[in-house]
Amino acid sequence: MLKQLVKKQMAEIFRSYLYDAKKNKKRSKGAFILYFALFALLMVGVLGGMFAFVALMLCEDMAAANMGWLYFTLMGLMAIFMGAFGSVFNTYSSLYLAKDNDLLLSLPIPLRVIIASRLVTVYLMGLMYSAMVILPAVIVYWIQVAHSAAVIAGGLVLMVLISLIVLLLSCLLGWVVAKISLKLKHKGITTVLVSLVAIGLYYFIYFKAQTVIADLVANAAVYGAKIKGAAYPLYVFGRVAEGDWLAMLLVTAVTVLLTALTWLLLSRSFLRLATSGGSAAKARYQEKKVRVRSLSAALLGKEYRRFVSSPNYMLNCGFGILILIAAGVMMLFKGGELSMLLTSVFNGSEGIVLALTVSMACLLASMNDMAAPSISLEGKNLWVLRSLPVPVWEALKAKLKLQLLLTGIPMVFLLCCALPMMGFSPLLALLAAVCCLLNVLLMALFGLFMGLKMPNLNWTSEITPIKQSGSVMFSLLGSWVYAILPGAAALLLGSHLTPALVPSLFALLTAALCVLLYVWLKKRGTRVFAAL
Repeated sequence: MLKQLVKKQMAEIFRSYLYDAKKNKKRSKGAFILYFALFALLMVGVLGGMFAFVALMLCEDMAAANMGWLYFTLMGLMAIFMGAFGSVFNTYSSLYLAKDNDLLLSLPIPLRVIIASRLVTVYLMGLMYSAMVILPAVIVYWIQVAHSAAVIAGGLVLMVLISLIVLLLSCLLGWVVAKISLKLKHKGITTVLVSLVAIGLYYFIYFKAQTVIADLVANAAVYGAKIKGAAYPLYVFGRVAEGDWLAMLLVTAVTVLLTALTWLLLSRSFLRLATSGGSAAKARYQEKKVRVRSLSAALLGKEYRRFVSSPNYMLNCGFGILILIAAGVMMLFKGGELSMLLTSVFNGSEGIVLALTVSMACLLASMNDMAAPSISLEGKNLWVLRSLPVPVWEALKAKLKLQLLLTGIPMVFLLCCALPMMGFSPLLALLAAVCCLLNVLLMALFGLFMGLKMPNLNWTSEITPIKQSGSVMFSLLGSWVYAILPGAAALLLGSHLTPALVPSLFALLTAALCVLLYVWLKKRGTRVFAAL
């Protein structure tokens, strides 16, 4: 029974690799092999290769300074962080708040088997992520430093111990995430904020990694002495992979003891955790006035609520909002330096600098594509909108307005910050602003056009229309290609052109395309939407 439950859990995690939701059937054997080959390439080739490179930078110098234990401590902590971070949300959803907990508990299956199957799944996922860090580190040490029987045994023991520590942390952090999620009212926005913090932390660590590694190598003895004195357990932890049998015994005993304690706690509290539905506030009637809104405002509100209720929608289709605002703030402080740099690089050609500024602003705005998946996101609930006494064009306009507002307002902020700092004349600055705002309109119209041309209403996960649909792919690619046109044209024509020439032509072309797409959407597009 345990084997079958674990197999079911793993099939749920890798469902998209095994099952084609769009065609509602199992994937072919060839497609199954291809998907897992790509997954293995990503995990082993990209992720494993990245940490193998870090290990190569650290290992030999630290071992030469008699700091091999510090090398394993650092790589081990990275492996624990990667394993816990990679599996914590899987723990939250598959152990504590799994959708099939009630079903399994109603079947004649021993509770310990259910708990064991959940823990085995969490363990395997944590092992997969942590092994991508610690396995290359151990192999590099075996190749560059030593590969005696004790060292090999210590490396293998360390990998097992790290996987168990990841399991313990995943259970603890997953419990915290589950408890918090049951209390939250605005889960979508909170998830987005947490994701943005994680992304920011990742890039901060990524850009600082080279400096940190160089500092560690140069001052390994100093840091090693501090850790050995103030955090002795970390020293013992690192000694495991160097083949210290006493360290292996001590760390293994502590880890096994904590694992047994976790099992005991879960066995006693799993029923309460698995059947918890969160605290619900008592409904109390409160009379209040309802403000009547226009049809246009009501439909726009519906689109806005759909956007802010979905973390996937906000992160994948609205990331440009933050990028535009961040770029505007940066231009307030660095815009003058950027203007001087571009002017010196292009020999004072104002036309090239102006066209490149327009291209960069349009590229940043192209990261917003709310309109492209908005048709497909209606899914099987499309009939609700169709059954209302709402003109089709009003429904389409609401989808357009969402992208126009959420992209246009940050774009205006960026232009107000950037154009004065770039030193353009008022006329050229106004022309650049017109180009950028027309491009915002064109991208919204083009995204909705592609959404009507390539709808996908038969999906089981909203990530399919948001990230895996043809409408989004062609909308993004088209936006990127079109955004670089003014900059590319200015570079090709050279520095002898009139500064206003390329932006003027770009504005006229964009305006003409906007008119064509608007007419198509209002006439042909409404009929296409009505026929879905």
